[in-house]
Amino acid sequence: MRRLPVYLLLDTSGSMRGEPIEAVNTGIRVMVSALRQDPHALETVHVSIITFDADAKVQVPLTALDELQVPVITTPQSGPTHLGLALETLGARIRQEIRHTTVEEKGDWAPYLFVMTDGKPSDTQVFEEQCPCIRSIGFASIIGCVAGPKARKEDIQPLCDHVVSLDTMDSAGFTSFFKWVTAAISGGNRSMGAAGTAALPPPPPEIQVVL
Repeated sequence: MRRLPVYLLLDTSGSMRGEPIEAVNTGIRVMVSALRQDPHALETVHVSIITFDADAKVQVPLTALDELQVPVITTPQSGPTHLGLALETLGARIRQEIRHTTVEEKGDWAPYLFVMTDGKPSDTQVFEEQCPCIRSIGFASIIGCVAGPKARKEDIQPLCDHVVSLDTMDSAGFTSFFKWVTAAISGGNRSMGAAGTAALPPPPPEIQVVL
């Protein structure tokens, strides 16, 4: 069975402390639970979670849904938003984890990337250097979510095929976002190198598509 890799890059900088990160934890649990109820997703979807603040951490390497142990994600007291470092980490993981097509077998489906942040990258130069590297990988879609009043689509636009905006950073808002992510994943399965990007399902009212 060909795998459908899904990578989540989640902002855990100091500004996410408190209700926002608790809401993200709730949303991830909702997403994983919903995907496990989809027989096709249960057979194909593999999930990786990478968090970023001053450091970038692989919370979950690429793991099958039925084996996934959902981590409790925490934030530091304060700290920067090193999204560029997270993209470097992602690139290294992709090289290790993605299976390419060979003469003997077909490789993985084109992976999905979801990036959630509540602010602009602190490591701007590294971020700008990494964007074309990540885009060249051949993701089915790279979807950014800018959450809260300080986040702007322009800050992650160079990376993403689509950017959505989430005005509130509470449990209801993030749960809606992760439910929408679930719908996008369930409609996936796109071959690497296919022209264009994968179509996305209509977003719920809490989410505005801004790119």
